[in-house]
Amino acid sequence: MNKIIVICGPTASGKTALSVELAKIYNGEVISADSMQLYTDMDIASAKATIEEQQGIPHHLMGFLDPSESFSVADYVKLCGKKADEIIKRVKMPIICGGTGLYISSFVDNLTFDDSGQDFEYREEMRKFAEENGASALLEKLREVDPETAETLHENNVGRIIRALEVYKTTGHTISEAKRNSRLNPSPYDFIMITLDFKDREMLKERINRRVDEMVQRGLVEEAKACFSQKNRPTASQAIGIKELYPYLKGEKTLEECIEEIKLRTRQYAKRQLTWFRRDKRMNRIVIENNDTLSEIVRKARCIIDDNLQNMENSEQI
Repeated sequence: MNKIIVICGPTASGKTALSVELAKIYNGEVISADSMQLYTDMDIASAKATIEEQQGIPHHLMGFLDPSESFSVADYVKLCGKKADEIIKRVKMPIICGGTGLYISSFVDNLTFDDSGQDFEYREEMRKFAEENGASALLEKLREVDPETAETLHENNVGRIIRALEVYKTTGHTISEAKRNSRLNPSPYDFIMITLDFKDREMLKERINRRVDEMVQRGLVEEAKACFSQKNRPTASQAIGIKELYPYLKGEKTLEECIEEIKLRTRQYAKRQLTWFRRDKRMNRIVIENNDTLSEIVRKARCIIDDNLQNMENSEQI
């Protein structure tokens, strides 16, 4: 069985550094599972690993898509599988690293998607509905026909909400029904899944605030300005760290006010990520304490991975 390590958790939890260290130990390559790192022009806002942070470890599915292009969960599942197979053929360990829970769970569960149902006119109609009535009203519209999917989406995920509504309109079944049916086929991979967690929520809050300040120092405002200067880039305009700066760029708010808004929205996003990963019972949790160094977190992860690899090996011998 082909083995894959998954490292996930909330933003600013240290996933990138951990995945790089594990790639050194297990001869691995990293596959990003972040819905914003796919795009170009948002390196700072999406916290893409810099060349220095990558430390020579190959990273995949980062910065290859223009923000004007659409990209679905189905697209991610296909591409992630392709990259994982390529890495395995090189006799290396795929390490999926990211915080987009929907991407990770869809790939792990081997979900297949019917993308045949497309209605671009309906998409535009729903987009206008959201603009006129608000994203929460759009999410409520989805909740009426597919409460299960609606429960997993935040109102800011307008694109995914519209896609879920479109699937129901064009196929007559919900995305949640399609997912249940697709789970009948087991994944061709064995997964070792680790999520980073925090006992002290204040510690995560401080890490997020510090990261946002560092992003601003690295040129986040200039990156946001460049994104907004280009037309037809709805994805960029919805990214946390970009959309909150728009009032500043329009002269409606101070930079300090917008930075505080970024921190708030990022903390709220991190809370949703924690909730998502905590409810997946397959996850091996590493709870980060105040005095935990990277080497200590790596040690804990190695214990989990080595135990799982040994159990997999024993199962294969039976």
